[in-house]
Amino acid sequence: MSDVCPVCGMPKELCICGAITKEQLQIKVRVAKKRYGRLMTIIEGIDPKAVDMKALAKRMKQKFACGGTVKNDTIELQGDHREKVKQILIEEGFPPENIEVI
Repeated sequence: MSDVCPVCGMPKELCICGAITKEQLQIKVRVAKKRYGRLMTIIEGIDPKAVDMKALAKRMKQKFACGGTVKNDTIELQGDHREKVKQILIEEGFPPENIEVI
């Protein structure tokens, strides 16, 4: 017998809770200047309960060959990666209209 999702009551194979929560998120991608004039891409608005933020940050860091971290429900990447981040988020299943690049 398959496992049942505690949120929607559907079997785990048919569960759509993750897709629904991804559609409801409003994600903001912006760049901030840090010490010594260095740029940092900051991704806000991702729910840490719905998405594994550490795994997502790790995938982005590997893809962009940069450093970064997860702090206070935000992902911080070293450098200016705004447009590339948007493409990765779309590949992850986030709708493009909910991703705001500032």
